[in-house]
Amino acid sequence: MTDTPARRRLPSAARVKKLPSWSVLAAGALAGGLLGGAYGLFTPDTYTATSYVVAVPTAKSTPEAARGFAQAYGRVATQLAVLGDAQVWAGVPVRTLREKVRAATSPDAPMVAVSATSARPGLAVDMANAVSRALTQHAEHTKDSTQVRLVQFSRAVRPTSPTSASTTVTTAVGASAGGLLGGLALLVRPGRTRRGDEPVPVPSVPGPATAADVHGQR
Repeated sequence: MTDTPARRRLPSAARVKKLPSWSVLAAGALAGGLLGGAYGLFTPDTYTATSYVVAVPTAKSTPEAARGFAQAYGRVATQLAVLGDAQVWAGVPVRTLREKVRAATSPDAPMVAVSATSARPGLAVDMANAVSRALTQHAEHTKDSTQVRLVQFSRAVRPTSPTSASTTVTTAVGASAGGLLGGLALLVRPGRTRRGDEPVPVPSVPGPATAADVHGQR
């Protein structure tokens, strides 16, 4: 008597097999959307401010040399020698500047873009301008040997909108990722069998003796 409910209860693997394909995709998309929305809702917005400095050749140098030194200055903009001076004007430690400041250059223009990211728009501006100022001062100390000066081209301005992804975007990305994982789960899901878990019967081939008896009867 006690075995009847246990026999009627399907195992978890069989239940998964009986689920329609669209339910797995919908569940994955729903879970991913919820996780993505929660991430965008509880993650604070970040703001990015960018300042620009340009390499200017002196009378003894050439524009090609200025472009080359701009590439070099872009690589040293986030080094300790520059950030050590920038922390005084930015009011943050070197570790914060190293994590939040990035420098980018262009092969076509002798310009260095210094970008800083922070949850506070004003702090992002201060960090970008501080690193640019420290970088131009280091370049000024070596202008006699490089014959290239680094001057301020554009100061960073206070950003008006965050650069981090909005909740809508994170929800959409999460739902897409969840649907993709659901599709992958369908690919690895065990295939359906006949009558639940019963194996499909394999057709048997008669042996030589059986075949001979059949021909003899004819």
